[in-house]
Amino acid sequence: MKEKNITTEDLYCIGCGAKLQTTDKTQAGFIPASALEKQLADGGEKLYCQRCFRLRHYNEITDVPVNANTFTQLLNALGAVDALIVNVVDVFDFSGSVIPGLHRFVGHNPVILVGNKADVLPHSVKRRRVTDWLRRQAHAVGLRPEAIQLVSAVKGWQIPELLALIEKERRGRDVYFVGTTNTGKSTLINAIIKETAGVQDLVTTSRFPGTTLDRIEIPLDDGQKLIDTPGIIQTQQIAHILSGKDLKLVSPQKEMRPRVFQLTAGQTLFLAGLARIDFVSGPAGSFTVYVDNELLVHRTKLSNADDFWMKHRGELLAPPSTAELADFPPMHQEEFTPPNRSDIVIAGLGWVNVPGHAVVTVHAPQGIGVGVRPSLIGND
Repeated sequence: MKEKNITTEDLYCIGCGAKLQTTDKTQAGFIPASALEKQLADGGEKLYCQRCFRLRHYNEITDVPVNANTFTQLLNALGAVDALIVNVVDVFDFSGSVIPGLHRFVGHNPVILVGNKADVLPHSVKRRRVTDWLRRQAHAVGLRPEAIQLVSAVKGWQIPELLALIEKERRGRDVYFVGTTNTGKSTLINAIIKETAGVQDLVTTSRFPGTTLDRIEIPLDDGQKLIDTPGIIQTQQIAHILSGKDLKLVSPQKEMRPRVFQLTAGQTLFLAGLARIDFVSGPAGSFTVYVDNELLVHRTKLSNADDFWMKHRGELLAPPSTAELADFPPMHQEEFTPPNRSDIVIAGLGWVNVPGHAVVTVHAPQGIGVGVRPSLIGND
């Protein structure tokens, strides 16, 4: 039975921001006409597309095409508006959550840098140290934020403090929230809405990259708007090559437990089947691994590493599973010899703190960001 056509002009999904349409289920904003009619009959205050409905109720993700030009246009528009820019980054994955060249797009608009997911860092880490570290990292990529605020959107930690900071800096202007995919930006928007209006889980959120598909505008008391923008795609994040099941093993949802390994040259650490750290040469020392607590970390001899990798990847060394290996990117390797104790970072997966002067070879999926940075947590 053919569904009757219902006009969707000026109707938008409040979950992801996509314009609603009832004709093409493969495109963003699709909703069956019968479902739309029911939502409108119920008052139409909270309209959700089919994709958001399934994600919210069944944790099912439906891939829809996203035009990369949307993100370019978004960035280009920031400098043309008079607004406060709130740049949300992931403290667990700063390198993978940086928007390249953001400082060139914001123009003269002030920026607040928000470090989300601060709750996953070990409790022993001084928050001021993390804030200072974020400031140095921001300066290194050309960003000069007016202020830096650590938060946990999931736990609601420091949300009132962030709101006070936003109110101080916006001076009657609109507020644009920008960030890459998977920084928890929409979760943060929900936390703000809950704090200010008592409404829970208005915006669709998930661990899947690209949940918000178009800008979502939320009115403020003075007539201005809080605007949640689509997550900028940062293809160097490992989340973009993982299934939903595997994402649960690389995206920390609670405080990480550092895992310390006393290594001598000629040993290897496997981070499941996703990456490999070879300690090629240098003085013996401690290697501290910061990844999700459920992710397997396995130590073996470097001389056996290739055979072990080929034999056990997809089974003992999983994720990825054997079934997913066929579509997994090939591995590439990079060598690092940091002069001081440093973090070897794999974007979206975590980092390994290594001793100074250690010659380390990192094997990671092709296209995933790998780099070295000053230690975030301690120098011992």
